[in-house]
Amino acid sequence: MATIDADMETGRTLVYRHSLLVRLSHWMNVLCFTVLLFSGLQIFNAHPALYWGQYGADNDPSFISMEAVEDGGSAKGLTRVGPFAFDTTGFLGVSNVDGEATARGFPDWLTIPSYQDLATGRRWHFFFAWLFVLNGFFYLVYGLASRHFRRDLVPAAEELMPAHLSHEVANHARLRFPKGQEARHYNTLQKLAYLAVIFLLLPLMIGTGLTMSPGFNAVAPWLLDVFGGRQSARTIHFLTAFSLVAFVAVHLAMVVLSGVFNNLRSMITGYYAIEPEDKP
Repeated sequence: MATIDADMETGRTLVYRHSLLVRLSHWMNVLCFTVLLFSGLQIFNAHPALYWGQYGADNDPSFISMEAVEDGGSAKGLTRVGPFAFDTTGFLGVSNVDGEATARGFPDWLTIPSYQDLATGRRWHFFFAWLFVLNGFFYLVYGLASRHFRRDLVPAAEELMPAHLSHEVANHARLRFPKGQEARHYNTLQKLAYLAVIFLLLPLMIGTGLTMSPGFNAVAPWLLDVFGGRQSARTIHFLTAFSLVAFVAVHLAMVVLSGVFNNLRSMITGYYAIEPEDKP
């Protein structure tokens, strides 16, 4: 990370933090993941229930479902998670469409397209899925060739020590963000989170997505055994997607709390301002 400029009055140091390819990859991921999430919810709405095993609705009880049930002459949204049931009328199971209560897994404002159309949702989803995979492939090649992963994302041995990790967790809980030299690189929690996304959640997302394709099953039938069947793959795909949503939510919260302008500038121009360390 090269130092570009320093402000003698404020003590802030401007450094070049993100390369052009990393920035382009990041914003392409933002676009792809947004469309994939909303179009994926459209696909889910065609059958808003998740199963474990090979056969799904034909032979296995769902363990997550969003359904509409009759309740005194009106429709009520009911979301089931295992043995538990929750009234989610107005959001999950039953939501308002043009002023009328309509049976839908997720509401229309969370799906692409907004109206119920499985075929269109699948077209959006598959196009951006392959764009997402290609973008990830180029990022992976760059990360390995430039040693980006080893230099910026792989924690040093001392960073994985319990004392160091507990210190970072405490600082995050108190919203104490690094300054000075510590701010020149990702902290350990960031590194572990990014590595988990890149090498665990995203491969799971891609692998389970391919497993749900009958055409790809003909090429690689062993994927069905790896994930325990097409219905299990669909469930893992759904849960992985919402794990990524949780990651994005935490990521955005940290961006806002640690400085929106500085973080956005670094991901648009590459330049990041480091605040001086507090003097004792």
